[in-house]
Amino acid sequence: VQLQASGGGLVQAGGSLRLSCQASGSNFGGKNMAWYRQVPGKQRELVASITSRSATNYAASSKGRFTISRENAKNTVYLQMDNLRPEDTAVYYCQSFNPTNFAQSWGKGTLVTVSS
Repeated sequence: VQLQASGGGLVQAGGSLRLSCQASGSNFGGKNMAWYRQVPGKQRELVASITSRSATNYAASSKGRFTISRENAKNTVYLQMDNLRPEDTAVYYCQSFNPTNFAQSWGKGTLVTVSS
């Protein structure tokens, strides 16, 4: 599976961005998908995840502000980010996880910068 993330950019605090991650390969609908983020010098952390049945999970820092969704017909997962804060500044990565064989793939990140 190859993943291509897009939608990052520079936004002011309080603004919104929508990230997209398009997957190549088969059986996108059978995979769990997730967004992670990483700040230089820190570990990569989970932002939100969505299962193949569209059950969602959010980190405490993103709950109530971010929404993860998927569109299987387009092999795409989204992360709608609202009310952004400077501490949301990071490189955001898309991940796919196959619950059948535990295979995972990562896309190249997309940079989100939130100015105060």
